[in-house]
Amino acid sequence: MLRVVSWNINGIRSPIQGGVCQEPGNCAALAMGRILGELAADIVCLQETKVTRDVLTEPLAIVEGYNSYFSFCRNRSGYSGVATFCKDSATPVAAEEGLSGLLATQNGDVGCYGNMDEFTQEELRALDSEGRALLTQHKICTREGNEKTLTIINVYCPHADPGKPERLTFKMRFYRLLQIRAEALLAAGSHVIILGDLNTAHRPIDHCDAINIECFEEDPGRKWMDGLLSNPGCQAGSHTGPFIDSFRCFQPKQERAFTCWSLVTGARHLNYGSRLDYVLGDRTLVIDNFQSSFLLPEVMGSDHCPVGAVLNVSSVPAKQCPPLCTRFLPEFAGTQLKIVRFLVPREQGPVLDESALQLSSQTRVQTHQNKARVRSARPRPSQVGSSRGQKNLMSYFQPSSSHPQTSPALEVPRLPLKDILVMPKTPEQEVMTKVVEGQAKASEVKDDKEVQTLFWKSVLGGPSPMPLCGGHREPCVMRTVKKPGPNLGRRFYMCARPRGPPTDPSSRCNFFLWSRPS
Repeated sequence: MLRVVSWNINGIRSPIQGGVCQEPGNCAALAMGRILGELAADIVCLQETKVTRDVLTEPLAIVEGYNSYFSFCRNRSGYSGVATFCKDSATPVAAEEGLSGLLATQNGDVGCYGNMDEFTQEELRALDSEGRALLTQHKICTREGNEKTLTIINVYCPHADPGKPERLTFKMRFYRLLQIRAEALLAAGSHVIILGDLNTAHRPIDHCDAINIECFEEDPGRKWMDGLLSNPGCQAGSHTGPFIDSFRCFQPKQERAFTCWSLVTGARHLNYGSRLDYVLGDRTLVIDNFQSSFLLPEVMGSDHCPVGAVLNVSSVPAKQCPPLCTRFLPEFAGTQLKIVRFLVPREQGPVLDESALQLSSQTRVQTHQNKARVRSARPRPSQVGSSRGQKNLMSYFQPSSSHPQTSPALEVPRLPLKDILVMPKTPEQEVMTKVVEGQAKASEVKDDKEVQTLFWKSVLGGPSPMPLCGGHREPCVMRTVKKPGPNLGRRFYMCARPRGPPTDPSSRCNFFLWSRPS
């Protein structure tokens, strides 16, 4: 059996950063190994890794028992990116980054590019610059004992932002390039699996709110999928594309089978999402060798859930990993140049003979003796002071001649003691005095505290209470408009419950209220 799993992980470091560990390197290695172990797949394809080569660490890239392959975004940091982890028992015979072949190294590549004359070199380079495709080619053995080639295309297709029409063009051109490459591999005799985040919900059954989307089936991405795929159910219908949606082949009518939910609206709680992640196989492979296709909605850690399939084939591992394997990167293979290599040891001076050494020793002794004579000849500070009669600091202070000194016989007149001494208080008087002083201080402290309290209450009034939503009479939640436009940055109140079907009374109501500026 060969188990293949795909997961848009929404940042390969996200599930790892949640833990607390004294040794981050060991934590990352253990967490990555735990993720792969829980998915329990021979081949794990990850999308939206959000790492570039300069921040990729060895514990993330090299996991014991696996060989990994990464494709990085070359335009932005922390954006896009895909990775494929293969068990050592499923080591590929070839691996390649990108769809166009421009990133190929001509050593251990997959090949078979098809006719790409409709693309310019600049366009191909742009389509492959965001790290959205990674190919691994494997040798498999069928139940009949026939050895065949299987190419797995791990893709993270672009999202079409409604506010950026150029991204829709970019998405459709990426789709076109993907289809050309996949069909070229099929024509060369290889089985092909396209899996990953295609960023399109194909049918209305794959979307939670398709009925309210205008011209749902007229979307360019859905039309492209119509031409790529055969009709669901593994039955040849009016149209037979080269690939089959494996999940709909085994579960053609299962509703609410979603793989992506909005984190902002909490829609996963009520399973209100869409199915954007697929495992597509060529018709012959799915019909003859696919045993099952599944979703794993119970696996958390991302806004997507893993999807996968099980094939009735066994993998024939390659004897060595392709050159694209991360363990061959200089920073992980121990071949990266270090600063020590740029430092040259200083050359030693000529060796002196014995006579020169003796002369040098005599010269040093003579120098020390001369210094000692000079030090002994110098007068000490105490001697200098005594011989020259150095004055004391007090000698500079003399009594003023304008003020005659007081005669020692002159006495200050003294007053009677009864006029100087205060009569002692009685114990009762002392107690009363302390009580009065304590009450006065307490009153002053109380007044000060009241003044300070009133002042800070006037300055820091605190947030006003949240309004209650109209549907459930529950406190709302405040949100901020992030969409560019006249209301960018404005705050508003809405129902705090998660988004769900309109017919579900436990889902969010339609309450909306703008927040008054403070």
